[in-house]
Amino acid sequence: VLRKKQRDLILGLLFDAIGMFSFAIPFIGEFSDVVWAPVSGLLMAWMYKGTKGKIMGAFSFLEELFPFTDIIPSFTLMWIYTYIIKK
Repeated sequence: VLRKKQRDLILGLLFDAIGMFSFAIPFIGEFSDVVWAPVSGLLMAWMYKGTKGKIMGAFSFLEELFPFTDIIPSFTLMWIYTYIIKK
């Protein structure tokens, strides 16, 4: 469990960084969000199985798709919910 917990945290931080990186590049960044949004949603659903993964996958998809919402660290928030709050 500890290994999965660490893996999910590291991957989550990486995926959040990728999502936020597009925010740093004007115009090009918003285009890259169109590509990253479905990937982000699928990765979230893959990392967190079940209903919560599907719900957060949809949230992550929409969060990356809408402009100026890249600042939300959805993977990190899901990790906190899964391993700290729900524990």
